[in-house]
Amino acid sequence: MSSNKNRHSIVEKNVGLLAILMVFGISLGALVEITPLIFQKQTTEPVEDLKPYTALQMEGRDLYIKEGCHVCHSQMIRPFRSETERYGHYSVAGESVWEHPFLWGSKRTGPDLARVGGRYSDEWHRVHLIDPREVVPESIMPGYPWLAENKLTGEYTAQKLRLFRDSFGVPYTDEQIANAKSDVEGKTELDALVAYLQSLGHAMK
Repeated sequence: MSSNKNRHSIVEKNVGLLAILMVFGISLGALVEITPLIFQKQTTEPVEDLKPYTALQMEGRDLYIKEGCHVCHSQMIRPFRSETERYGHYSVAGESVWEHPFLWGSKRTGPDLARVGGRYSDEWHRVHLIDPREVVPESIMPGYPWLAENKLTGEYTAQKLRLFRDSFGVPYTDEQIANAKSDVEGKTELDALVAYLQSLGHAMK
């Protein structure tokens, strides 16, 4: 009994040894929890109806990140009745296998957007992005009127699609990559962001 107590004392009084053992314990636990997920189909393969973003949707996604939309809107519906009744089917890993970076988020100043695609018309989104209080009077979201004025050049769009294909395995064709610039050139940033929002959640509808 006393020898066990002495062993504990050695660890508890030696800060360096305690720190090493803590790191080892946490690392071992993480390894045991995470490693099996790497080999499960449901976490590494796309869900059946998942489609890659079009060139315009890809540009819209970049704008969504650039304007900080992900700071106030999550894209992760938790498997609780209170969430699924409001937002739809809970989020699954297979929806996010082509997301780099993923935009799950955790803060909801505004509602979750994981299933927002098709819930509102394109025009509703346009009005909402330019002046949110036109359609949601109690909204605290800022307006983004400049999105309707800024035009896309498509200068880097093909490179983005190629990067997602070659580095992340997103199944873009050579034709989609070749046409990427012309597909977005001259469109507004508002067109792109609306296209992205309308694509969200399509695979689980």
